[in-house]
Amino acid sequence: MPKSTTFCNSFLDLILRGTAIADLAENDATAPLTSLHISLHTADPGVGGSQLTNEASYTGYARLPINRTGTGWDAAAAGAAVNSALAQFAECTAGSATVTHVAVGKDLTGAGLVLYAGALSASRAISAGIQPQFADSALTITEA
Repeated sequence: MPKSTTFCNSFLDLILRGTAIADLAENDATAPLTSLHISLHTADPGVGGSQLTNEASYTGYARLPINRTGTGWDAAAAGAAVNSALAQFAECTAGSATVTHVAVGKDLTGAGLVLYAGALSASRAISAGIQPQFADSALTITEA
């Protein structure tokens, strides 16, 4: 049995924006996450992988924190939510990577929990001087 679109929207808002689902679920009251972290990957991190699985590793790379608020993510609609501002990684200063996937997870470093992951519409070669970024509304996260 599939979830309703209204519930999908509510669930996305809970995860991405910390918005409670009335009478059902609320954001952690004692130590809620204030941001989620976007990671770049050279292959699919997979359904059982962590944020470290196939993660890009070039000089200057670090996961990008995105606020769990309206400044980080737009309110979900039609079972999808998008980033509400430019998401810009630091510039590559040395090394290279070909990025094929992006993930949203819990942790800034380490083997964090992947919440959502997906393939880019086209792979991106990153080398010195390249600053990976996602335009406002370019990252779409869906629930079904």
